[in-house]
Amino acid sequence: MPSSALGEFLGTAVLILLGNGVVAGVLLEESKSKGAGWIVITAGWALAVLSGVLVATSLGAPGELNPAGTLANVLLGSRTTADAAWHIGAQFAGAIVGATLVWLHYLNHWPVTKDAGAIHACFCTGPAIRSTVPNLLSEAIGTFVLILVANAIGSKLVAGASPATNLGPALVGALVWGIGLSLGGPTGYAINPARDLGPRIAHAILPIANKGYNDWGYSWIPVVGPVMGALAAALLWKAVSG
Repeated sequence: MPSSALGEFLGTAVLILLGNGVVAGVLLEESKSKGAGWIVITAGWALAVLSGVLVATSLGAPGELNPAGTLANVLLGSRTTADAAWHIGAQFAGAIVGATLVWLHYLNHWPVTKDAGAIHACFCTGPAIRSTVPNLLSEAIGTFVLILVANAIGSKLVAGASPATNLGPALVGALVWGIGLSLGGPTGYAINPARDLGPRIAHAILPIANKGYNDWGYSWIPVVGPVMGALAAALLWKAVSG
């Protein structure tokens, strides 16, 4: 196992703890931040990305925290297949742990929240209007933007000779905030298979009060859509960046 897998594991756990944590704070009954709204959720996820990437990179990991991004990097030649397999496994494991910590952190709030849909949203995504092809396209387009712009952020022409070489995580966090604000409405912008499937598994196995359904019928869309979008962005970037 490459040592970088530990960074991907811990970084993804932090990502999910803070990202799903802000959703729980906004949606669960008797939370002090209940009803704070979409702007707070998208801002919280942006800061979750920043925090997770910083933790991962400080431990020598690439800070992808996203199997779709890892697969895109394999296609772009910056990640070996063997390392990618370890990183993807670590990302899914970290996502399950992060979701479990959200459950523990809000332990008193699940029993007083009767809305199973709100509880479900604290773990995984769901469509505003359920329609397979548009939902799949929404996830693919959002992830396409994520991978394309993230590669632009890391490009030599954008980075230049600036001494501020550690701005990358903050810029990626801002990018995720922008995606959430502009493109998050239709499906809740999973744009990351681990971000959705890992917490969905945690939701299924944890003894969460009032949790209701798990919606496995939708679960493939936030996995397949992001992979499609990420690979399309990687192919485009490879073609245009030389």
